[in-house]
Amino acid sequence: MISRTREMLIEKGLFLTAIFSIIIIILLIVLFIFREAIPIFQDYGFIHFIFGWEWAPSDGEYGVFTMIVGSLCITFLSLAIAVPFSFLCAIFMAEIAPQFMRRILKPVIETLAAIPSVVYGFFGLIVLVPLVRTHIGGTGFGILTASLILAIMIMPTIISVSEDAIKSVPLEYKEASLALGATHWQTIRYVIVPAAIPGIITSIILAMGRAIGETLAVIMVAGNVAQIPSSILDPVRALTSNIALEMGYATGLHYSALFGTAVILFIVIMILLVIANYFHYKKKIVVGGGYL
Repeated sequence: MISRTREMLIEKGLFLTAIFSIIIIILLIVLFIFREAIPIFQDYGFIHFIFGWEWAPSDGEYGVFTMIVGSLCITFLSLAIAVPFSFLCAIFMAEIAPQFMRRILKPVIETLAAIPSVVYGFFGLIVLVPLVRTHIGGTGFGILTASLILAIMIMPTIISVSEDAIKSVPLEYKEASLALGATHWQTIRYVIVPAAIPGIITSIILAMGRAIGETLAVIMVAGNVAQIPSSILDPVRALTSNIALEMGYATGLHYSALFGTAVILFIVIMILLVIANYFHYKKKIVVGGGYL
C-alpha cells in the first residue's frame, strides 16, 4: 500500500512538472508577448501592421510585410539548399558508410551543431560575403548569403534526426526486400526511405524552426534592409533581426511594435508548423505509385 501511494505521488509529481515546464511557461511567454503588443494593434491596426510595406518608426510607420517576406525567403531557400544534402548524407551514414567513416562523420556533425551562431555569422561576414560579391554579384549581403549560412547551421539537425529515422526502420523490411531480389539501392529507395518519411519530415520541421528563429547570424549577413526582394542577391530584414536591432532604444509605440513583430513571428511559425505537421501525420504515404 505504501509503495503504491509512493508510486502515485511520483507519477503525479512528474505530471505536474511536465505541465509546468511546458504548458505554463509557454503560456506565460505568449501572454506576455501579446499583452505588450496590444497597443500597436489598437493604435495602428492589426491588418495595417501585417500588410504595411513601410517600417519607419520615426515617421509613425510600422508595417512588417517586407520582413515577413524576407524571413520566408531566407528560410525556404536555406531549406532548399540544406535538405537534399542532409538527406543524402543521412542515407550514406545510415546505410552505406563503413563503420570507420561513421566514427569520423558523427563527431564532425555534432561539432557543427555545437558551434555558436555568432561564429557562423562571422564566417559568413568574412568569407561568404566577399565570395558572393566577387563571383555572383550584388553587395554580398542578401538572401543568398544568409541562406547559405542557415543551411550550414540546420544541416546537423536534419542529418541526425533523419539518420535515426532511417535506422529505426525494422530490419525485417530490409531483409524481406533483399530476399525478394531487390538491390540495396532499390531497398533504400522503395522500402527504407518511405518507411522513414515521418522522421525525415520531423527533421525538416525542426530545421525550419531553427532557420526562421535565427537572429545573430542573419543580422550579420542579410543586409537588414526592409524591402521586398527582387532577387536572391537583394538585402532583406528578417523579423528576428528587426527585434534585435531596435529593442535597445525603442520606446512607446515603437516598443510595442517590436512585440507586435514577435507576435507575427509566432503566428508565422505556428502556421508553418501546422502545415508541416499535416504532411507528417498523413496516414497515406505514397510508395512507388501505391499506398501504405
